[in-house]
Formats: sequence, C-alpha cells, structure tokens
Amino acid sequence: MKEPKIRKIVTNVEEVFLEGGADMPVETNSGRKSIKTVSVAAVIKNPYAGQWQEDLSELTEYGEYLGDLLARKGAEILGAENVETYGKGCIVGVNGELEHSSAMLHPKAGKPIRAAIGGGKSIIPSNEKVGGVGASLDISLHFKDAAFVRTHYGSCEIRVPDAPRADEIIMAVVLADAGRPHALVNGQGRIGGLQKWEAKCEDGNR
Repeated sequence: MKEPKIRKIVTNVEEVFLEGGADMPVETNSGRKSIKTVSVAAVIKNPYAGQWQEDLSELTEYGEYLGDLLARKGAEILGAENVETYGKGCIVGVNGELEHSSAMLHPKAGKPIRAAIGGGKSIIPSNEKVGGVGASLDISLHFKDAAFVRTHYGSCEIRVPDAPRADEIIMAVVLADAGRPHALVNGQGRIGGLQKWEAKCEDGNR
C-alpha cells in the first residue's frame, strides 16, 4: 500500500448536549447524554496535479491508506464500539480533477474504514468537489448498518483554512456515536420511517 505525502492532519470533535432548548433525550452507546461527532482530515500532495494521468491507481492506494489511518484516529476518540454513523469525502485542489477524489474514495477506502470501527454493512456516504484554499465540504452521514434508518441521516462540515492548495487533496472521514439531536422523542422517531432497533442490518439497506 503506497503512502501519501501528508502535510497535516486536522481533527475536529463536536459534542452536543443541548439542542432546541432541550437536553439530549437518549443516551448513546457511550453512556453519555450527548452526541459526539469526530471528523479527521488529511491534507496530502496530489501526485497528478497539473497533469493528465489516465491511471489513477496511486490515488486509490492513498485512499486505502488514509481510510485506515483517519478512521482509526476517529475510532480512538469515540471508541470503535460506539460508532453508529459514518461518511467520507474529498476536496481536490484546483490543479487536480474531480476524478482524483473518486479514485481515493471509492475503490478501496471503505474496507479499512469498516475494519477500524469493527464493521458496517451499509454503503459509506461520499461527497467530493474541486475547490480552492479554505473551501468547505458537507459530508453526508447515515447509520452504518442500515442506510434507510432516517434518524441517522445527517452531515458534518469539514474545512481546513489553508487547504487544499492547488496541488493538494483533503480527504476526511467522519464518525458519530448517534443520529441527529432529538430525532427520537420518547423512544420514537419524530419523522417516522425505519428505526434503528427495527433494522435487520443484513443487506446494508434495511
């Protein structure tokens, strides 16, 4: 597995205790009455910046390496056993192309992310864009074992103030230990749909 040239890794932790004037109504797997979301982003050198390259396998290897590294860092903060939602994404600097992001996110990144959190049957949501320094990206999240669980649909914004430079790529993994704040009230989803405890978690969908 080829390792990228990493300029920096940026980790952000958000812990929500109160939303809409009310305390969190349910305890997460961690036992806290809060919801914690962790994003871990790496800023790397894009080996194909400013040039056409048909074979993007080097970036695919980078995605596999970073999927493992970033997910393990996030899981260390949350506790792998507490992770309920996940997502991943990339911002490519302006001397790169959108397909550079896809090469990192799609072929090989998912397997090490799942391994780092001890499983995950649903597809890992992915978001990607080309952007300049300071660009932000909203990374979609959903329940790791059944994508149709509505209470866990969400997103997390990532942004690195001095990245991506024109010849760089940001890749990020986001993990959370619960769904949205107040998606449940008195043990029931406020907008209906499949609930976490109803999901069969067999095919990654329901």
